[in-house]
Amino acid sequence: MSFASQQSEIPLGAVIQPRLHGPRHERNRRTNVLQPLQQDERKHRRNRRPKLETVSAREVDAYLRRLEEPKRSTLQALRRTILEIVPEAEQVISYRVPAFSVGGKVVAGFAAFKNHLSYLPFSGSVLPQLADELDGYTMTKSALHFPVDRPLPKALVKKLIRVRLAELDRDAP
Repeated sequence: MSFASQQSEIPLGAVIQPRLHGPRHERNRRTNVLQPLQQDERKHRRNRRPKLETVSAREVDAYLRRLEEPKRSTLQALRRTILEIVPEAEQVISYRVPAFSVGGKVVAGFAAFKNHLSYLPFSGSVLPQLADELDGYTMTKSALHFPVDRPLPKALVKKLIRVRLAELDRDAP
C-alpha cells in the first residue's frame, strides 16, 4: 500500500489519536489493547535491565588484546593496580568498557581512545575532590585522561578508588 493510498483512507476532518507506546503502556495479551502501566510496574520494568554485565577476566583480556601497544600494556598495568587496591573487585563490562565492581557498585574503569587513555571513576564528584592531585592531567567531569605510554601512579589510583568507595559508603542506606 502506498503512502498516497494510506492518506486517502483517512476521512477529511478525522481526529487522529496519537499512538501510545513506550515505557508507560503495554499491550494486553488477551485483548491486544494498549493499557497504561501503573507507576510501580514502570519502575520494575525500568530496573529489570542490568546496567552491568558480569564477565570473566577473559573478556577483559579480549578487550585489551584488541588494543595496540603501548595502550595495551599501560591499561594492563592499570588493571593490575586496581586489583591490588581492591582485590575483592569483580571485573565487569559497563557502558562497553572494562570496569571493577565492589558490592554491585562500579568503583573504577578504564577505556582506550585514539590519542589518550581514560580512567573512569563512574562518578562526577570524584575528580573534583582530587583536583590538586590531578593538576597536569586533562579531564572531563567523568574521565581522567592520561598518555597512552605512561600508567597512572599507583598512589593516585589508590586515592581515586578511596574517594569513590567513601562516596558509596555515604550513599548506602
